[in-house]
Amino acid sequence: MAWLETYRGTVFAWEVDAVEHFTVAYYFDRFEDATILLLAALGLGPEYMAREGRGCVTTECFVRYTRELRKGDVMYVQSGIVAADAQGLTLGHKLFDSADGALCSTVEQRAVHVDLKTCTPIPLAAELRCRADDFRVPWDGPARERRPQPRGVEGFVEAARDTVKAREMSVFGQSALSCYIHRFSAAGANCFSSWGMTPAYMREEHRGMSTFEFQLAIHGPLRTGDRVEVKSGLLHLGNTSIRVFHKMFVEGALVASLDQLGVHLDMDARRPGRIPEALRAKAVIAPTDPA
Repeated sequence: MAWLETYRGTVFAWEVDAVEHFTVAYYFDRFEDATILLLAALGLGPEYMAREGRGCVTTECFVRYTRELRKGDVMYVQSGIVAADAQGLTLGHKLFDSADGALCSTVEQRAVHVDLKTCTPIPLAAELRCRADDFRVPWDGPARERRPQPRGVEGFVEAARDTVKAREMSVFGQSALSCYIHRFSAAGANCFSSWGMTPAYMREEHRGMSTFEFQLAIHGPLRTGDRVEVKSGLLHLGNTSIRVFHKMFVEGALVASLDQLGVHLDMDARRPGRIPEALRAKAVIAPTDPA
């Protein structure tokens, strides 16, 4: 089966961040659009969810950002099924620059079939798995690296705190993926500031954080009115590379985590720049356990 085009659009001016490129949370808006179209093609779209009271909800996303998009750039997404089993589906998305066809991002997304009221897993019917086979594509995305994990929240900082708004729900009636990512982005900014990579530093030195990989795990939905807290820890600081781990809680229960890898970006050269020793001296590395 050929890849299915599931999104085509542009980077709007308000979707660009302080590093002057497409904000990661808005990538997830596009991937969610792509997911809706792909699931609808399988007969698992919003109509199925409303009628059956069940559907496929995202539990994991492995995202690799390979080329930046900037204000006004045009893009499209192609999607397909990587795997289908009784528990759910693994979806694959590729985001391209429409102007030259260059690959900008890949996403390997796990979606589990559940009862939407209770979030209890429900086996995906055999006929739906067979239909998914019609959309199966060869997947050549990067392999996921297993890295040492943080030891609880030891060495983490209080990085974000707010309340979930009604506007953050998706067409599925679930918390949109960007609902998580916007909060993790805010948490990252506070975590970086804790060791001197402040907004003032980034403005004055024309430096920033450019993410090249996300490993997102979603353990539960966010609901309107939930009071959310994010704790973040710095796990690695190389010559130019940065690894930060975020954990999101609602009333003390873990609802999502994000393993974020990026580089200290020279915003003039648009390439990695060495992290100054003055920042490195302030950084506190959170302890990890073996992978």
